[in-house]
Amino acid sequence: MSQSGDEGMSEGGGLGRGSGARGSSGVEDPADGAPLTGEQVWHEVVKASFAVLGYVTPTGEPRSSGVVYKVLGRRLYVAVAPDSWKAKHIARSGRIAVVVPVRRGGILSLVLPIPPATINFHGAAVVHQPDEHDTASLLQQLGSLLPPERRTSAVLIDIVPEGAFLTYGIGVSLRNMRNPAAARGRVPVA
Repeated sequence: MSQSGDEGMSEGGGLGRGSGARGSSGVEDPADGAPLTGEQVWHEVVKASFAVLGYVTPTGEPRSSGVVYKVLGRRLYVAVAPDSWKAKHIARSGRIAVVVPVRRGGILSLVLPIPPATINFHGAAVVHQPDEHDTASLLQQLGSLLPPERRTSAVLIDIVPEGAFLTYGIGVSLRNMRNPAAARGRVPVA
């Protein structure tokens, strides 16, 4: 994810949704009426359960992994095997990039190629070992993420989003997802 600060800019130089700009389709749509808020994005993150984590190896090689997560408070928790690449590499850097795909289109997506909306963010990540204080109680709260027999051996990745959520297609109609300036958003995580 770029740190350049222009992620919310459209090709024409205008700001995307959530930055005070409105879509330029010329047609008012109820789904596109109000600016996107951090609360709306958090609502979508909580509803979803799948994300792709991006991280780097100690030699700087990029990696990504699909995971199932659960939100507790304003943190995402992922349970993984202690010897997994995710556990090893994320523990070393403490930094992570996350993409949460959000399915759109309902039944229409079964017949038309409708891409998912996305929520992107970066953040701090801490890998908690099974014997650490509170890890066992957190694993119990995460319930169905792991079968009961793995709850005593799994490590937890604790992800705290930072900065801004960068979104595409969140809070806009399917029609306006075709318009990048209307479909993009940038809202503070907090």
